[in-house]
Amino acid sequence: MTYSNHRTRMPARRLLSSALVSCLLLGAVPSLMAQSATSSLRGQVAQAEAGTEVTATNVASGSVRRATTRADGTYSLMGLDPGTYDVVANGQTQKVTVTVASTATLNFSGAPANGSTANATNLDTVNVVAPTLLQEVRTSEVGKTVSLQQIQTTPQVSRNFLEFADAVPGMIFTRDAKGNTSLRGGATNADGTNVYIDGVGQKSYVKGGGVAGQSGSAGNPFPQLAIGEYKVISGNYKAEYGQVSSAAVTAATKSGTNEFKGEAFYRYTDEDMRAKTPAERQEGKTKEVSAEKEYGFALGGPIVQDKAHFFVTYEAKRFDLPVTIAPEGSVTNRVGLLPADAAAQLGPASQPFQQDLIFAKIDVEPTDNDRIELTFQDRDETQQQFSGQTAPSHGKETENTDRRYALRWNHSGERFYNELMLTHEDSFNNPVPLTIGNGYVYTAPDGTDDRTLVQIGGASALDSQVKGQKGWSIEDNLTLDGIEWAGDHTIKMGAKYKEIDLYASDAQEINPQFTYTLGDPDFPSDIPYKAQFVKPVTGVSGVTGEVRSKVKQIGLFIQDDWQVNDHLQLNLGLRWDYEKNPTYLDFVTPPEVVAALNSQDPRAAAGQTYAQSMALGGLNINDYISNGHNRKAFKNAWQPRLGFSYDLNADEQHVIHGGAGRSYDRDLFDYLQLETTKLALPQPTIYFRNPATGACLNGQAACYDWDPNLLNGIQNLQALVGSTSNAGLEVDMLNNNLKAPYADQFSLGMSNQVGDWLTDATVARTLTYDGFAFTLGNRYPTGQFFDDPRLCGGTEPGLSQAWSCNIPGFGSLIIGQQGIKTRATQVLLSAQKPFTKESGWGTSIAYTWTTARHNRDINEHYAFDRGLITDYPTIRSNGAPRHRIVLTGSYAGFWDITFGGKITLATPTAVNDWYPVAQSTGFDLPTPGAAVPDGNGRFLVGGKIWGYRSVDLQATKTFKMPGDTELYARIDIINVFNFDNFSNYNYTKSNGKLLASYNETGDIVGTPRQVKAEVGFRF
Repeated sequence: MTYSNHRTRMPARRLLSSALVSCLLLGAVPSLMAQSATSSLRGQVAQAEAGTEVTATNVASGSVRRATTRADGTYSLMGLDPGTYDVVANGQTQKVTVTVASTATLNFSGAPANGSTANATNLDTVNVVAPTLLQEVRTSEVGKTVSLQQIQTTPQVSRNFLEFADAVPGMIFTRDAKGNTSLRGGATNADGTNVYIDGVGQKSYVKGGGVAGQSGSAGNPFPQLAIGEYKVISGNYKAEYGQVSSAAVTAATKSGTNEFKGEAFYRYTDEDMRAKTPAERQEGKTKEVSAEKEYGFALGGPIVQDKAHFFVTYEAKRFDLPVTIAPEGSVTNRVGLLPADAAAQLGPASQPFQQDLIFAKIDVEPTDNDRIELTFQDRDETQQQFSGQTAPSHGKETENTDRRYALRWNHSGERFYNELMLTHEDSFNNPVPLTIGNGYVYTAPDGTDDRTLVQIGGASALDSQVKGQKGWSIEDNLTLDGIEWAGDHTIKMGAKYKEIDLYASDAQEINPQFTYTLGDPDFPSDIPYKAQFVKPVTGVSGVTGEVRSKVKQIGLFIQDDWQVNDHLQLNLGLRWDYEKNPTYLDFVTPPEVVAALNSQDPRAAAGQTYAQSMALGGLNINDYISNGHNRKAFKNAWQPRLGFSYDLNADEQHVIHGGAGRSYDRDLFDYLQLETTKLALPQPTIYFRNPATGACLNGQAACYDWDPNLLNGIQNLQALVGSTSNAGLEVDMLNNNLKAPYADQFSLGMSNQVGDWLTDATVARTLTYDGFAFTLGNRYPTGQFFDDPRLCGGTEPGLSQAWSCNIPGFGSLIIGQQGIKTRATQVLLSAQKPFTKESGWGTSIAYTWTTARHNRDINEHYAFDRGLITDYPTIRSNGAPRHRIVLTGSYAGFWDITFGGKITLATPTAVNDWYPVAQSTGFDLPTPGAAVPDGNGRFLVGGKIWGYRSVDLQATKTFKMPGDTELYARIDIINVFNFDNFSNYNYTKSNGKLLASYNETGDIVGTPRQVKAEVGFRF
């Protein structure tokens, strides 16, 4: 089915001056993360007089854009929605297709011949069959466009349109054992990614995942039927891109056309259409139910011919995903010690999921210079979540919703293009435990750590949450074209203002957790050695279990794309972002906490306060005490974006490109709100004595006698510690000088067009700074983070963190700070032969070589192995494998069958954990480290070097029906060779060394071999 890929953003060009920014602030609506999806067409009309009209008519919708030539015959058409156009100039006509968020060149040569069709001279691809002007080569951005043809023909494990970004060098799309999907760029986590749909950023401000609603979700952010094409920018994006520190994705949605067009599909697979998982292959196990149903429809057409159109789509998912419940690898030998009811919950399980997606659009073009769009998108999903060591009874059910509205007005003039947008969003993620009652956690010792065997019963009270964002924004972006000074300038400037309420609540008074240790000679296995539960705080002012922060955001940018001459283009940009978050800025540390910090440290000599004990270790508690006035919003988020491209022969065939830029992101509200909510309804942890010895496990200082009645209601645990006592209650404090995390990006590369092939080779360097982390603020009276636990009331000698050295009258001190950083260098190689009807085939090859180091696991924001995040050693990153190859291809075969394939290979990714290092005291120091598992398989040739392997195939048979109607049947075979791609690890730790291997009975990434059948029709 044919839709026009309409969009409201336009590629940017800008040059910053303070005077111009002042004008934006006074005369335009403010703009923050405006991001283009519309395109531009530029070129020259030979022998044309100045003022000659150039028109571009969208073949599908009839929309028209006009421009006139300058004195030298050059022209520029701005604000083109991706699609196919008839371009007319000086009596000549050319039919071309422009892609999303690009600037392409189309030249007209020679005197017009009546009725003739001219050929483009720059890209050597324009002819009467509407070739695509393939890519914007004169740019410093590192990225690639994913076409609708690739979306429709590449095998796919989910209908998440972001899955195809996997074929862009430097990008990694994953589907974990729970079915959760994520998109990452470079060696960072998904939080740094931002996705723009029709120019609207989908950024998550509260929870992780980068995209709102993608934190721990198996769902899709947007219906795939609505996506026309999209562009992935993995580095050196222009100044219009904001709130991103990793990859930026800009997607163009489809629009209705002058003809009624529609399609519908139904996709299905179940346990009979897949191979067994590794867990299901174990003796005595059976295959779990795992049906997956996906279905939907799209419909578009005219409201008023050439002037107004509509488009609507709906997609649904109904899954039962196979998962594995298995112990952590290093303690699998203790499974036989589990109680029968706990052991019975190990093995394969089935995780339900359902999702409904809606997108609707109305567009109106009252004049050739104006376009108005109103769009609506809605996401509603429910997902049960369990796997790993979490049994189904211990799981949670998450309701995930995301609703957005956008109203856009685009206006074009002789030498300018303006886009104005008003948006509203309402996005929430609300998990609740599947079981109400006691939770039971069974662990086994692994050195100084406890490793989990399985968790059953009610999930933690922390699994009952409300997290979300709701608010509106207004933005305006102005593009000025044809400004001549030492070359040709296209300048784009924008401003955005956003007010958004951020919500968080973190727990209910439910589901106490009882933890048992199995196989530990120092404690019996039939009673818990600790319990964790919720207890309302008493006598502490200024805290609440629920918080709403009315956040204000401002952003400005200006970008100049300066065509110095036929060879050299400079991309000069600057943006500035600002955010005011009252929950963080106006927080007042409870005076009761301040008093406790400045009171006598009960473990120290008389006169030494707890704050002084901390100071002996170099930690100034005044950096974390807020009086409501000593915190300031970060104002220095200046972000230069500089780049160049040099066209060797001025024909866009061989272009050298490079750039350097800075980009600021955001600290998640999920972290910032804990200072307010954690004390209101905290979860104290208490320990129990060994009845035989009277001692606590691992020398814990404060212990209670075990009473079976404690299992009969949370109120019994609360009463045990006293209704007025705050002992054991965690205190969270944030640094008073938090800044925004940011990334510095550098690249140098060369793109080439050789015949039908497009190639690129780029070296990219990314440095990230100021990532957020929580560390333990407790200190021994000596000021040390590691010391003899007997100094804080322990009974056994050793070397351990100061967990027992609590704040007097409270529990542990958890401090939030910045300091996580990464260093990554990547070699990005790609080759693409786009599909054409003439050749009948297309392919893409992407290879990424990565070397990366960081000071903290990319998936962790709690860091308790060292006193401060700056104390962590730099180790090999677990963010990306050393080598990764993705090949895709499509072929128009016999009997109207279209074949598609995808091969993905990656060497093992490093894992981060700890290993013991012997000290002069005779005790071991847990030390963060990295290890790379050996490969678990070979592919065609060579040895067992790969950690991830998948070969995916699809075939689609089309049946032509009367009129424009066609039916189709499609088969996708995912992981054809049933490779096991393990995601759990076994660890071996010795002095000075950490070794890891794959746990071959645990979870896998992706799926086992699976067949997916799809049928549908188009008209």
